[in-house]
Amino acid sequence: MLSTLFHIPTRITIGGVSLPLVGIGLLLGLWAVVAVVMLARTANTHGWRTAVETLALPLAIAAAAIVWLLPALDDGQGVPVRGYGAMLLLAATAGTWLSIVRGRRMGFDADTILALGMEVFLWGIVGARLFYVIEYHDQFFAAGKSWFLSLGAVLNVAAGGLVVFGALPTAALAAWRFASRRGLSLPRLADCIAPGLLVGLSIGRIGCFLNGCCYGGPCDLPWAVRFPPESPPWLDQAARGLLSATAEGGRPWSLPVHPAQLYAAIDAAILAVFASVASATPLARRDGQVFALVLTLHPISRLLLEAIRIDEPPALGTPLSISQLVSLVLLSLAIAVWWWTSRQPARPTELSNGLSAEAACLSGTGPSVEPGTGPRLQSGKRSLIPNSLTIRCRENGPLVVEMPTSEQFQGLSLCVTDHLGKEIPLPSGKRAVALCRCGQTKTRPFCDGSHTSCGFQANNPAPCQRD
Repeated sequence: MLSTLFHIPTRITIGGVSLPLVGIGLLLGLWAVVAVVMLARTANTHGWRTAVETLALPLAIAAAAIVWLLPALDDGQGVPVRGYGAMLLLAATAGTWLSIVRGRRMGFDADTILALGMEVFLWGIVGARLFYVIEYHDQFFAAGKSWFLSLGAVLNVAAGGLVVFGALPTAALAAWRFASRRGLSLPRLADCIAPGLLVGLSIGRIGCFLNGCCYGGPCDLPWAVRFPPESPPWLDQAARGLLSATAEGGRPWSLPVHPAQLYAAIDAAILAVFASVASATPLARRDGQVFALVLTLHPISRLLLEAIRIDEPPALGTPLSISQLVSLVLLSLAIAVWWWTSRQPARPTELSNGLSAEAACLSGTGPSVEPGTGPRLQSGKRSLIPNSLTIRCRENGPLVVEMPTSEQFQGLSLCVTDHLGKEIPLPSGKRAVALCRCGQTKTRPFCDGSHTSCGFQANNPAPCQRD
């Protein structure tokens, strides 16, 4: 357990001048620079209206935290950086990074995923905190405690106290609003971010371990852990009379308990790997089925893990905890999602390695190139000798193009053109994504495969060269 990692000073001295760091200070200036860059990048891709609608609220919340919340957290040594809060930020960063990597293969650019991640993260925190406050309301609104102190305790998220299942409704609503606003496919978007959410959950559970919350019951296994005085497990055991003073009159650490937080971290990491791999298997042939798989497996594992934890009492007159009851509800929802996705059209096959050669030669009406003396690309029984090649997407999105890395292809210059006419230069050995949105509407955000069998066309048409 490591509740506080270190303290951030509220003022720093530069050249003999003491300057405020939080509040109206340097951190707010850094926020302003980051805000301008993010707004400009998003506006360049999606327009100023979308940029403001997407980023205004998250940026405003961040500014409010810098100006009012951080100074209020000063405990005399500075602003404490809690282990739980640090892991929460690391979880958001890692989950967003994985979603960006997957998004490149699924037709979502990095700006889209970043904007989505910010909205889902903030609204997920709101829901998770609200669920925790409702479940443990006596801790926040005790008799004789002022509303000001209660509100400060509710807003002090970095000190711990989030329920994962509470984040689901608010995060799902935020994702739905985001997808509707940008005309994106919500099932496909959910598939894209599902493994990233599990990665974030895995890292977040390490934060629970550092904070001492979400602990397990008594354990005599070699990997059992003990927590220091005043930690949640220690307080629970002390209240039940399980602890006694040491011979020196000091306070002992807690009795050994299951590291339930680490069990949950490992479980979420395994599910994240499985969800990532499942994207390329028959288990996920339709948009939304990767998310449905996560929605099925995570509640099952949570039901089992809750049997080890003892921090949540039975709820609603049942022998099950509130998290177990929510897990049963989610399993019912998963059945409905599987039924709905099974009635949707199968996902178009996504093209990948060696696509330029495949697209060029496997279809007689496919992309064509200006013959030259450049390297020869092999594809089955056909080959072509291009100096350069431009591929324009006009069928099922997204289009993933990967250049070969071997030496004989080093002279090839390739350019992908997306549906907006934006050209993406692609050097050898690199991968790029162009998203086809032919005839896009809010109800049909991706191509339905009704075009010709060949999905690409090239500059300067010329027939493929045969061996």
